Formats: sequence, structure tokens, C-alpha cells
Amino acid sequence: MANKIILISDFNLSNFAACLVNDDALAQTEAALAPFGQVMQILMDSSAACWQDKYDCAVIWTRPEAVVESFSHLLMNEPFDKQELMKEIDAYAQAVKAVSSRVGTIIVPTWVAPAYQRSFGPMDMKYDLGVSNILMQMNLRLAQSFSGSANIHLLNAQRWVENSGKNAFNPKLWYMGKIMFDNEVFREAARDVEAVLKAVAGLSRKLIILDLDDILWGGVVGDLGWENIVLGGHDPIGEAYVDFQKTLKSLSNRGILLGIVSKNEEGIALEAIKNHPEMVLRRDDFAGLRINWQDKAKNILELVSGLNLGLESAVFIDDSPLERARVREALPQVLVPDWPEHPLLYKSFLSGLRCFDMATFTEEDAARSKMYVQEASRRSLQAQVGSLDEWIKNLNIKVAVGQLLENNLTRTAQLFNKTNQMNLATRRLLEDELLRWQGSGSRKIFVFKVSDKFGDYGLTGITSLQMDGNKAEIVDFILSCRVMGRQVEKTMLHVAVKYARSLGAERIKARYIPTEKNKPCLDFWKNSGFEFDKSNFIFSWRGDKIYLASQWITLEEGFNER
Repeated sequence: MANKIILISDFNLSNFAACLVNDDALAQTEAALAPFGQVMQILMDSSAACWQDKYDCAVIWTRPEAVVESFSHLLMNEPFDKQELMKEIDAYAQAVKAVSSRVGTIIVPTWVAPAYQRSFGPMDMKYDLGVSNILMQMNLRLAQSFSGSANIHLLNAQRWVENSGKNAFNPKLWYMGKIMFDNEVFREAARDVEAVLKAVAGLSRKLIILDLDDILWGGVVGDLGWENIVLGGHDPIGEAYVDFQKTLKSLSNRGILLGIVSKNEEGIALEAIKNHPEMVLRRDDFAGLRINWQDKAKNILELVSGLNLGLESAVFIDDSPLERARVREALPQVLVPDWPEHPLLYKSFLSGLRCFDMATFTEEDAARSKMYVQEASRRSLQAQVGSLDEWIKNLNIKVAVGQLLENNLTRTAQLFNKTNQMNLATRRLLEDELLRWQGSGSRKIFVFKVSDKFGDYGLTGITSLQMDGNKAEIVDFILSCRVMGRQVEKTMLHVAVKYARSLGAERIKARYIPTEKNKPCLDFWKNSGFEFDKSNFIFSWRGDKIYLASQWITLEEGFNER
């Protein structure tokens, strides 16, 4: 993953730059060092020399006493004004936000203080007096200031310090080279920066595929019976399995899908999931399962394909080193961590994985697991009916169309930057860029929410248009893979053409820009009824012709999300 990162700090970040550049997961990363000690000047001066290059990311890492003068008074046990301190934090936050127009992603580590800095000793946490207490309030103020900026990510530097141990702060490094932290802190920070950049690029893992025996419970259920597996009770190992399941449930609640691939008798395994009183996870928590005696690599491939995901979305958890090695060799895109041998370590190991980190979180993310379970009901209906049209008709699909607004902006940007298959132009725009693009009076962004009798898919479609005189162009045409092939695409085109015709468009065109993953979009457009210029990948429609929506879909126009 190639990235150009600029590092802005009041201390020497050369060691941190080396950690970023030498991280195998951040291949081809370039890290440029702005002159340290000039933080505010660099943030506020867009013409500074360091801004002559274009960067994908800025890491702005400061000591609190270097950018908040009132805090330096506190360190000296001098009188300070709390209100003035907060004003200085707001000014610093505003300077950071000003950088948003220069880079796509901004990362700001929280402020930390060395462990040896005791200040008032036992009163260090006393409200509005102790250094630790004031520092916590300062970090909370920063978080509040950045809450409306989707591209600014405030990272918890205290965790890096804690994970690095007692040598995290080394006074010798400071006095000899103005290096604030030990290299282990910088390595921890580099790993978190990597996770942020992957999340922003839509490369977070979305699916956990689990073995059953000695993963969700202790023992072999086929030998012991579900009544005798180790799970819960007054037993440290049983409690550890329950806590591991709770951690999985927590991940599921924020949109990470769960699946099962296990060598077992399906009926016996499902009986344990259904009947054991200590099970946290039940059948409806799993988006898919393959419980049989076949090769696990084959089962994983089928499971992931059935969920319409890529192998790069999956993480495989298994207690067997042989099974893990088999999947690593056969499916290298799947992440297969070296799983700990002892169940008491399962929860902490899973919680420490960065591959599930998210750059944003929406209602659609929270409901994702439920949506995939509902999808299984749809597939069951599809198996019962004959033709595709009959299946779509029986789904009772509703499509609600609205415009891009502040309250659906985060989800729209997420869809913009993560959708690959049904994506006409594969543009990547952040929230503020979307608003600026639509700000022109000649441009419009429509968003589409989809539901059917089994449940709500949420906001899953985007179409954007721009007018040039009597010509209209469909610039973006994006649809989540969850609803592809159900004539939602046709309904979206109906809305776009109808709007363009209302503005007097004599011709509506759309340019397909090919990528490695968006051939399904090309296939749809070839069958859309639009004229196709193969030489330029341009599709066009005459403005004097109506484009019909799907007869099996109910279209609701003008929804206004709350």
C-alpha cells in the first residue's frame, strides 16, 4: 500500500519515519519530515516549503507543553487559567483542521506525560489541579473539536506507551537527540497508522471464519456431546471461552461478519449452538457456515464467495497449525493469525488485532450482520421460486431516493470509497470533497435506500450527475454488492434520466472507467439499453426517451433521513 506521509512535530520523528518506511505492511511508503519545532507555523502557512509536495496523510504529533502555553505553566506549578487553556487547545485544533484541504487523512496522537512526571503526587488526578487530570481533559477537548471531521483520526498514544513498558520515555534520547520516545513506541504507532490507512482505503477485514471445537468451546462436541463441552461454568477455561464469544459478539455488533468452517457433523454442532445454555453466539449470529468433512480451504472459498466478499476480507481462526498452514498456502489473501495455544489468551489476542479497525461507523455497519442473515432467507426464497423475475417480484423491494445531506454524508462517503464491483468511475472522495463537488449548481448526488420483506439494506446506492448546457453526464453510479442483480440498478438509472430530462437534457451519457474489479458494472451497462460506444467506453441515452424503472420495485422519492 503506497502512501506519502508528512510528519509534523515539535520533537525528532526520524526514528518514527524509519518505522513507517520499513514496515512491510506499508510497502512503498514515503515519510517526509517537516522541520520539527515549527508546528503552528507549518499548520497555518499553506505556502510553507514542506507543502510543495502532495501528501496522502499527515501525522501531527506534539507535546502538550509545546503547543498549549497554559499547560507549560501548570508543569511549573505556576498559576494558569483553565478557560485560556481550553481556548489554546481550540486554536490548535483549528490549525490542524486547516490542513484538511492539503491532505486526505490526518492522524493526531493524543498527548501523554512521562510516568516519572508525578507533579502533585497523590493529587495528580485531582480535578482541575493534577497534571494527569488536566491532560485527560485536554485530550477530551481535542476529541470533541475533531468530532465533526471525518478525515481527522485522534489515536490513543497512551496505549503505545503502556505496551512499550517502562522504557517508553528515555530522558537520554531526549537530551541527546530530542527524541521523545523509545523505538518500541514508534513501532506501536506505526502499526496503528497502518491500520488507519488501510481502514480509510477500505482494506479492513470484514469477516471472521471460525472453527468450532477448541475455538468456541473446549473439547470435541462429536465425542463429548453438547452437554459435556467446556463452556462457562465455574471453570477458568470455560469462562475464557465465554469471554471469547462475547468479544466476537462485540465485533459482530459493529459490523464484522462471523462465519463457521468446521470439520464436524452439522446436526451435532448446530445442536450445541442452539441448546448449550452458556453459548453467547447463536445460529443467527453467523452469516454463513460450512460444517462438513471437506477441505477447509475449499469450504472457506465457497463461504466467502457465497457472501459476495473477496478473500482479502476474511480472517480464519483455527486451533490446528496444520489447518492454518493449509489455508495460508491455498488462500494467501486470507489472514490466518498464529493462534495462541491456550484458551485463556483467546480474548486478549483477538482484541489486539488491528485488521478490523474502521475509519467510520454508521447505522449500516451496525446492522451488517443482521443483513447477511436476512440474505440467507432471500436465497432460500430464490431456491423455492422459478425465474429471476418471479424471485424479485416476491421480494417486494422498495427503493427510496433522496439527496446527499449532512445526515447521510458519512455513509455515502463510506460507500464511495469501499465499493468496487458496481462502480462506474471508482472515484474516491472524502466527505468534504463530496460536499464541495455537489456545491456547484450544475451537479447533483442522489442516494438510494433499499429494503424488502426480509429487512432493510440501508443506504446502498449512489448516482451523481452534472449538467453542461443541454447535456448531462452520469458521473458516478455505485451500488453495494448486497443488492446487485435485483433491478435496483435499473431503478437508479430511471431516477437519473428522469432528473436530467427535467433539466432539458438532450443527451445523457456515462463514461465507464475500467478497473480490476468493476467488470460487473460494465456488464450491467451493456444490458441497460443505453447506446454503447466501445472505443471510448461511453454509454448514452436520448433525452426525448423515458427510461422505465423496474416494474417489480416500488420507488419512493424524496425521503428525508432523520
